[in-house]
Amino acid sequence: MHWTLLKTGLRDAMRRPWLTGLMLFSVALGVAVVVAIDLANDSAARAFHLSTEAVIGRATHVIQGGPGGIDDDVYRRLRVDGGYRLSAPVVEGYAGVEEMGGQTVRVLGVDPLAEAPFRSYLTLPRTPASDGGNFDALTAFYTRPGGVLVGAESAARFGLRIGDRISLRVDSARKTAVIVGLLKAPNDVSARALEGLMLADVSTAQEFFGMRGRLSRIDLIATPEIAGQIAARLPPGLALAPASEQSDTVTQLTAAFQLNLTAFSLLALMVGMFLIYNTVMFTVVQRRQMLGILRCLGVTGRQIFALIMAEAAIIGTVGSVLGVLLGIVLGRFTVALVTQTINDLYFSVTVRGVDVQAATLLKGAVLGIMAALIAAAVPSAEAAAVPAITALQRSDLEDRVRRMLPALTRTGVVMAVAGLALIIFVQSSVFVSFAGLFVFLFGLVFCVPQLTVYLMRVAAWLLGRWGMLGRMAARTVTNALSRTSIAIAALMVAISVTIGVTVMIASFRTTVENWLDQTLLADIYIAPPQSSANRAVSMDPALPDRIAAVPGISGIEIYRNVSVASPSHGPVRLNAVTSRRGRGASVYRFRNGSPDEIWAQVLSGALIITEPFANRLRLNLGDHLSLLTDQGPHDFLVAAVSYDYSSDQGSVLMSLDTYRRYWNDSAISSVAAYVAPGADAGRVEDAVRAALGGAVVRVQANRALRQTALVIFDRTFAITAALRIVAVVVAFIGVLSALMALQLERTRELGTLRATGMTIPQLWRLTLLETGLMGATAGLLSMPVGLAMSLVLIYVINLRSFGWTIFFSPVPEVYVQALAISIAAALLAAVYPMQRMSRMQAATALRSE
Repeated sequence: MHWTLLKTGLRDAMRRPWLTGLMLFSVALGVAVVVAIDLANDSAARAFHLSTEAVIGRATHVIQGGPGGIDDDVYRRLRVDGGYRLSAPVVEGYAGVEEMGGQTVRVLGVDPLAEAPFRSYLTLPRTPASDGGNFDALTAFYTRPGGVLVGAESAARFGLRIGDRISLRVDSARKTAVIVGLLKAPNDVSARALEGLMLADVSTAQEFFGMRGRLSRIDLIATPEIAGQIAARLPPGLALAPASEQSDTVTQLTAAFQLNLTAFSLLALMVGMFLIYNTVMFTVVQRRQMLGILRCLGVTGRQIFALIMAEAAIIGTVGSVLGVLLGIVLGRFTVALVTQTINDLYFSVTVRGVDVQAATLLKGAVLGIMAALIAAAVPSAEAAAVPAITALQRSDLEDRVRRMLPALTRTGVVMAVAGLALIIFVQSSVFVSFAGLFVFLFGLVFCVPQLTVYLMRVAAWLLGRWGMLGRMAARTVTNALSRTSIAIAALMVAISVTIGVTVMIASFRTTVENWLDQTLLADIYIAPPQSSANRAVSMDPALPDRIAAVPGISGIEIYRNVSVASPSHGPVRLNAVTSRRGRGASVYRFRNGSPDEIWAQVLSGALIITEPFANRLRLNLGDHLSLLTDQGPHDFLVAAVSYDYSSDQGSVLMSLDTYRRYWNDSAISSVAAYVAPGADAGRVEDAVRAALGGAVVRVQANRALRQTALVIFDRTFAITAALRIVAVVVAFIGVLSALMALQLERTRELGTLRATGMTIPQLWRLTLLETGLMGATAGLLSMPVGLAMSLVLIYVINLRSFGWTIFFSPVPEVYVQALAISIAAALLAAVYPMQRMSRMQAATALRSE
């Protein structure tokens, strides 16, 4: 393309700063959403991976035991009797630190003398004490009661110094620790790995977590041959696993959650593509006369195409750069939402900033540029294909659009069917399901022009009864189909996404509420404070007796929630429970089977597995699940599959008697208490609090616990609601740009109407009718599309992503709200173009005739 031609086009773009800014905004916003979500996902996952690497270090294998840990005599025999010197004992747990704003930290109990081969940068330097003297940190680490090390950056952030005492909240108890040294990592990556990590001596950590004589695991550096020899010598109840298994588990835990967020962010970019299309089309409309003159002067259609595409590439590049910068800023806010959800549902993670990866920024920039080029291709091709003699004739474009309608509609139907086929028949991949959803949506977009024609015929017949303006408005929408159909499609997609996601969330919330009503039957629940749904917590085993002795308590249930190993399926979340008399398994909803018969099997040693667990591992009624017990591997019968919404990874349930028969673990995780008939529940709750004295536990009534669960649910979907708002805003701007293009093209037509006697108020009514019809069309089309999307999200995407069945709830008010929002957005978008037209004189509009 000739350089002079490009300069002419860019100079013309600079003379329209608002329009150029609109294009830049459309690209930047779409890119920013994608980058922000990716940064948040990557930052949270990378933070956990870094902390896991800091904890695992150079270990190749780990020896794991049951919930009660490993007898530390195993380590002695392994190192002294067996001669395996590349081994290190580890006690691991979580604690809340009041002096760090209640932040949950990972406490790692280690033996410094065995640590050098594993975690070399966790050194213990000679450190100045707070009183100005010197002491050996290694000596203090061993001898100072409660002595711990924390990261230097964390200490500086919270104003902590060596010698300070800090209060730890460990399950249902408070412990006091003393900072005896600071961990200084050799580089930034290691410093980030130390975020949320606290180091203690093995014996100190054992005291913190009530694990005297027990270890959480034993780290090893071993060849496959040596690992095999060690595994063969392990006592029953212990297993040897690759050290990388923890990181792999993290990836599996959050994969579905992060994929869903990424897909929704791409939907926002998809809506942004409509905006880019409308904006580029607007520039073509504004320069139609100039382009016609250039064609008459000998510029070829190919050069016109290259000119517009080059402009789109430049604007797309600049917009992508701005979008990447905006995405980094938005990522700092988005990461808080993503991290909170991960802490609520998966594992504890500390993220203090956005971890910016070059690959994420490059992906966002490439997506923005590609979106700009794809969206600009159609307007560019239109401008290039118009012969010079008809370049100034608007009717030529509309004639070609009408001729294309049948083929366009057929293509749309084929794409929609193909998308549904991908969704229904390819069941092995959630990614393919999302791809099918996108293809389905694009197919419906191609059907919008023909559907708009049909609806406008109905509108012309209905509105014609109230005067000529109604017929004119409907015909204008049809006559400018190349402009109006794109704006209608953009608004339809945005509103349908809103409907689909809203119905999905509302259905899920209704399902969870029903599930909570069925499972939370106790009146009062007592549990330790916790910040992650995926780690075990415990409370004083003496507390249940104190609770049962409170006047007004008719009975209690005891729960133990732990993670155990399965030789074939990795970590398994296990819930053990005692059953209150007469209740049995009636609180659980099963796929099939009698609750009484199922509970009888559970009391005999069988398991109940949740639906997500069953779907993830492809297990069903009558199968067996192998779990590593303290007596060695044992196969448990699956008595039933229950509907459950507490974890997308699923869990298994057994009776507490069965659990204690196979695991040497007398700890408890929580207690449910029932108030006697006629007793005042509020007073009994207060009495329970008083009976528990200074124990660090949460005492919650049924209603409060239910509300807490719903708060976590709403917080989980907060980021999805934000993405819906972005999509609607982008669609609104798309309608605005389409209306501006339409009003610009109709300048002479509107001038003629003014010259023949039409008043400004009549022009306003005409324009508002046109935009109202566009909004109503988009709203009406979005209803079936949104319904179809909600069904796909509920019965396909969520089931394949998370493994749980959601029961559909129609939420009829959502459709009324969607129609109202669609019409309101279209009417508001008409205000600015009409204000411009109101100030234009009829003579000026007709001057070029």
